[in-house]
Amino acid sequence: MSDPIRLFVYGTLKPGEWAFESLCGGQVMAMAPAIAAGRLYHLPQGYPALSLETGWVQGVVLSLPITLLAAIDHFEGYDPHQGEQSEYQRQWRPIYHPDHTPFASAWLYTMTQDQIQALGGEWLPQGIWSHSQGLTGSKSNHIPTLQFLEKPGSVGGCHGQEVSR
Repeated sequence: MSDPIRLFVYGTLKPGEWAFESLCGGQVMAMAPAIAAGRLYHLPQGYPALSLETGWVQGVVLSLPITLLAAIDHFEGYDPHQGEQSEYQRQWRPIYHPDHTPFASAWLYTMTQDQIQALGGEWLPQGIWSHSQGLTGSKSNHIPTLQFLEKPGSVGGCHGQEVSR
């Protein structure tokens, strides 16, 4: 098994949202609620964007096999060879517990303020985005919550503790 990566998700890839099951389902090793610095916008295209402006965005940190990263990059419109020309940028950023204490670092996808404005983004001052309104009809399953051991230069550095959700 390959080393896991940490990915902060705040929109369609969150558990319960429409893209989670098809891209991440069955492969999530651990997850935990978290926040990231930034500002969240709803785009008229039906998905959110995070900018690196002042504010807080609520989401979830997922621990996933590194082998999923290319598929998620493609889904997010990020091409590491296209750089700034991609729809989103994938960045390694600090992530925090919901109480604002440091948690770990994780990959997250950002969009520039200019791109957000050009797409007609609407600021979500609460920092929360949801396409669905709850998890009705979802099966109960066991996915570990994350506890991170930050190691310089490590990609994974996490271990799980099983909980029911």
